[in-house]
Amino acid sequence: MPSLKEFRNRIASVKSTRKITRAMQMVAASKLKRAQDAAQSARPYAEKMAMVIGGLAGSEAGNPGAPRLLSGTGLDNVQLVVVATAERGLCGGFNTNIVRRARVLIESLLKEGKEVKILCVGRKGRDQFRRIYSKHIIDTIELAGVKRIGFANAEPIGERVLELFENGEFDVATIVYSKFKSVMSQEPTVQRLIPAPVDENEDLTAGGGSIYEYEPDEAEILAELLPRNVSVQIFPALLENAASEQGARMSAMDSATRNAGDVVDRLTLQYNRTRQAIITKELIEIISGAEAL
Repeated sequence: MPSLKEFRNRIASVKSTRKITRAMQMVAASKLKRAQDAAQSARPYAEKMAMVIGGLAGSEAGNPGAPRLLSGTGLDNVQLVVVATAERGLCGGFNTNIVRRARVLIESLLKEGKEVKILCVGRKGRDQFRRIYSKHIIDTIELAGVKRIGFANAEPIGERVLELFENGEFDVATIVYSKFKSVMSQEPTVQRLIPAPVDENEDLTAGGGSIYEYEPDEAEILAELLPRNVSVQIFPALLENAASEQGARMSAMDSATRNAGDVVDRLTLQYNRTRQAIITKELIEIISGAEAL
């Protein structure tokens, strides 16, 4: 049985841990509101960009001269999977859930005989994939030290994806990230980046039945918008990840704080019982010694 000193040391250690987890919970809560607002603000812009491209692409999708970012290479043999995770841990199952969803996608592609290349955004995803898919990882982009995600953080990722596509290193690009639902719920999401997803049922006359004429023509506008759209779609994914990370960390640290409190209560009870047993034993020895005299 541990001594009283060992019990006291363990109680003090757990209390220190509880202070840390409570502080981390409060920090995550303070960052969550800002990250959540940023993620929600970026959604309409990305959705409108996709809608505009979908409308413009209606007449270009079947055109042999359509931009490759819209029509693709005509193949899907080489798949690029961009996996966006956090730079830090201590956020519950946030990183693991994204990696698990990416693994399901990667395994399904490998079973179909596709060649898979992985572009990791964030160290935690790279660390997990390195153990199982090390030969598939082609690059890692870290966001360490970034206090607030901005479009400037998404542009290098988009440029890297476009560079790989222009060099003919993949046919289809997909990003895996966590979409923020609530503090308790983050949904791992798969979204195609290249070729640009186009809804064939998109109503081109939506918005009062108006029909638009474009100057310059649709092909020139798409040639300008499609490369930018890659970064535009990556940017909300990073914001969703940032909000999901803070929500997951807040929930995880709240659970850790409550668990630490339970451990302190249990150790305190064991300490009191041990202390009482020692006192009782000493009293018995004193009384037995007095009776022997």
